[in-house]
Amino acid sequence: MDLLTYLHHSWPTLLKLTAEHLALVGSAVGMAVLIGVPLGIAITRFRWLATPLLTLATIVLTLPSIALFGLMIPIFARFGHALGYVPAVTAVFLYSLLPVMRNTYTALVNVDPGIQEAGRGIGMTTWQRMRRVDLPLAVPVILGGVRTAVVMNIGVATIAAIIGAGGLGVLILQAISQSNMSKLAVGAVLVSVLAIVADAFLQWLQKVLTPKGIRL
Repeated sequence: MDLLTYLHHSWPTLLKLTAEHLALVGSAVGMAVLIGVPLGIAITRFRWLATPLLTLATIVLTLPSIALFGLMIPIFARFGHALGYVPAVTAVFLYSLLPVMRNTYTALVNVDPGIQEAGRGIGMTTWQRMRRVDLPLAVPVILGGVRTAVVMNIGVATIAAIIGAGGLGVLILQAISQSNMSKLAVGAVLVSVLAIVADAFLQWLQKVLTPKGIRL
């Protein structure tokens, strides 16, 4: 009954925290797509950049999330944003960059050479082939990286509450400080449900955007 009572009285707050969580992850992963996909394309053209860039992104991903959020504080304090949304989005963006960039690179370097040769044969330039052939074929793998980034960072973003960025982490931190198991259960379940729903939506989007020839 305590759990039902809490849900009845707190659903506006839960909706607000869920929206904040989605905005945080959506902004960060959106930036990772805007930057990571072009970087993935660039390192297919300049292969000598692949190892250093992918290694750097891997190192960032291995940092404990609470440490990465902590590192953002002194960096953004110089610009008057030591706490809150900006450093949190930056940290989640850094975590999102590797799966997006790596999947883009992997997908493009594994495009069938025969298909690329056919593009050259009909007179396509390198960038025309990239836009009309390589990238459409790479879409399923790229979106696989986006799915990984979204699901992983829905969990990571709960730590953002420590630096005042809001989201469902606020609920979990409050529950721990108050030893409130009902609130803790609600927070944990909402994070899990959010990750499952986001993954299901992106899986559907992946199927929709996959060229029909590949799907068949």
